[in-house]
Amino acid sequence: MCAPGSFGSMVPTLRIWASEDGESHLEDVDLAFEVSDFLPPASPMHLTAQSPASGYFIARVPPGWHADWHPAPVRELAVYLTGEGEIEASDGTVRALRPGTILLVDDTTGKGHITRVTGTEEVLVVIVTLPDDPTRT
Repeated sequence: MCAPGSFGSMVPTLRIWASEDGESHLEDVDLAFEVSDFLPPASPMHLTAQSPASGYFIARVPPGWHADWHPAPVRELAVYLTGEGEIEASDGTVRALRPGTILLVDDTTGKGHITRVTGTEEVLVVIVTLPDDPTRT
């Protein structure tokens, strides 16, 4: 993360995706920022490229919640606000989901993943549904 008052050139994002053999994998990707005059006359800000979205919702997920193996019903971008959880890919990789985690969910086919709440607090997460992207692997 960047120091207060400074801007980094990338935002770390966790991506889960399915390979052709149906196994899911986790990888770190960085979304690039560009300087934009998005709100003139205010000074420029740094934005990532705009991507289409279908809708959004906010989920409150209770402590102890667990979803066994499942592919995502649609592509999603999830932004974790409170609580702690984890995601497990079918290749065995497990990653923490903490406040500030941005998760790009691209595994809409194959075995999918396991998600669970690991902490004692509920998880509050903003989920943005995304259209299919045939260029994703």
